[in-house]
Amino acid sequence: MYAVFGSSNNLAVGTVAAASLLLASIIETEVAADENPQLYLQLFYTAAFFTGLFQTALGVFRLGLIVDFLSRSTITGFMGGTAMIIILQQFKGLLGMKHFTTKTDIISVLHSTYHYRHEWKWQSAVLGICFLLFLLSSKHLRKKLPKLFWVSAIAPFMVVVIGGIFAFLVKGDEHGIPIVGNLNKGINPLSIAQLTFQSRHMKTAVKAGLLSGILALAEGIAVGRSLAMVKNEQIDGNKEMIAFGIMNIAGSFTSCYLTTGPFSKSAVNFHAGCKTPMSNVVMSVCIMLVLLFLAPLFKYTPLVALSSIIVVAMIGLVKVKEFCHLYKVDKFDFCICMVAFLGVVFFTMVAGLSASVGLSVVRALLYVARPATCKLGNIAGSETFRDVKQYPQAKSIPGILVLQLGSPIYFVNAGYLRERILRWVEDEDNLCKSVGHDLQYLVLDLGGMTIALTNPRLEVTEKLVLSGYVRDILGDEWVFLTVKDAITACRYALQISRNKGEGEV
Repeated sequence: MYAVFGSSNNLAVGTVAAASLLLASIIETEVAADENPQLYLQLFYTAAFFTGLFQTALGVFRLGLIVDFLSRSTITGFMGGTAMIIILQQFKGLLGMKHFTTKTDIISVLHSTYHYRHEWKWQSAVLGICFLLFLLSSKHLRKKLPKLFWVSAIAPFMVVVIGGIFAFLVKGDEHGIPIVGNLNKGINPLSIAQLTFQSRHMKTAVKAGLLSGILALAEGIAVGRSLAMVKNEQIDGNKEMIAFGIMNIAGSFTSCYLTTGPFSKSAVNFHAGCKTPMSNVVMSVCIMLVLLFLAPLFKYTPLVALSSIIVVAMIGLVKVKEFCHLYKVDKFDFCICMVAFLGVVFFTMVAGLSASVGLSVVRALLYVARPATCKLGNIAGSETFRDVKQYPQAKSIPGILVLQLGSPIYFVNAGYLRERILRWVEDEDNLCKSVGHDLQYLVLDLGGMTIALTNPRLEVTEKLVLSGYVRDILGDEWVFLTVKDAITACRYALQISRNKGEGEV
């Protein structure tokens, strides 16, 4: 589906850990997988269906701006927190445990690990340590010798193969090394009949579908844009949403759950030299062949091998360097990141994501409600006007105050801007009087004197004309294209005023 409707040439579609875990954490509040596996699967398929409807609607109505509220700092913190709880949940596989908590917060996971300590299997733990050391060594080798990147690429497959052979030879399932067990070969059947729309489960399915859908969209589009920038390509965000939506609707009919564009898979696809979205078709055919003919060969794969692969993969998502970078560059962005990280780790994924997005929205509102204002001065020898604080060499024009507003005027910031501008006017007037002349003109916005507007936007111009402000109050002669034109007009008016004063004397 993505190969037909998608716009990215580099994206490889598939499942992602963060959205998958978010989906599972929401659905498990309604039903546990071991208690009612049939209903558990049905809710996953139904959630994918609602995710597809939601994503398609966003693309059709061009509402992609909703995804933009998931800032990079939010995604970084959320992904890091999700990686932490995924790593902690792998204790079950690494220690060979049979029982474990369904909650995701760190306190519940650590308590469950200690509570079921009598189920710990030392054989599984030793094998897990060996696998972890091998996988981490392969990653370290790739950093030291980039030409040997293929070692790191095939390391997870080698762990699965070696682990399966070892478990088969020593009969691991009988000696403290749990295995995957029987795997039926073949393609999953149609699941359209398994979609459940019963009222008592509808709320859970819709909630899981919408929340995981927004997260999946944010990650998929962000990955697509990042890879497109490397090749100097463009992708259409609304087309991507429609493609993801149709893909998830079709997936819910064919025993699939939430699908988006994972970074790791897309990165491999990118470095492999993909040119068109048809690379996804090739991958799908390869996976289909594995399901049809090779699935039973993975029967003896140790669960500890899979846990080791997941742990090593998740370590790369805890981006400590990026946390430090955010702290150095922008403390508020760092706070947003930490709210997401700590919220996911200590509470729930929904709580961490919601709190971080809420803080991002508050920040955006603060920028609108409390915009920056600055005084502009002329750079000597040029027609350029710049902030006098940033450019101390910029000189003010005697009798004229030029101000720049950092945001359009809305009802939420009108009072604040009026107060700030009046304060600028008062300070400038006092400065002018100290050198023997008065402040008479204000360029750009507001004031208790003559106002000059420069280059107003089309929407602003329409409102000024319709309200009669330009015709009845300001006058057409005080609307200019550039600051230079406004300054020239003010200087000319000042000269005429002075000449009249001298004539009267």
